[in-house]
Amino acid sequence: MLSEQKIIFKESVFTQELDGEMVLFDMESEHYFGLDETGTVMWQLLQEKRELTEVLSLLLEQYEVEERILKKDLLHFLDKLQENGLIEVTAKAV
Repeated sequence: MLSEQKIIFKESVFTQELDGEMVLFDMESEHYFGLDETGTVMWQLLQEKRELTEVLSLLLEQYEVEERILKKDLLHFLDKLQENGLIEVTAKAV
């Protein structure tokens, strides 16, 4: 559930925005990753807010898409970031 998750960004990941897109470099793995415009917006909102429900609400304001589709896309994005070791998704402390 989105409200019960917290994002932890790895300190080894450096970012640079270029022409509306984001390039990520993981110092540990020495791999580069590229984010398109939507991925860049998601990454920036996650860093600013870190509350997934708030990020989803802000994305819904920016994009004309059904909430269920956007939620699925956001969760897929988080899964890919986590699979590549760029973030950790943990249960939010109560």
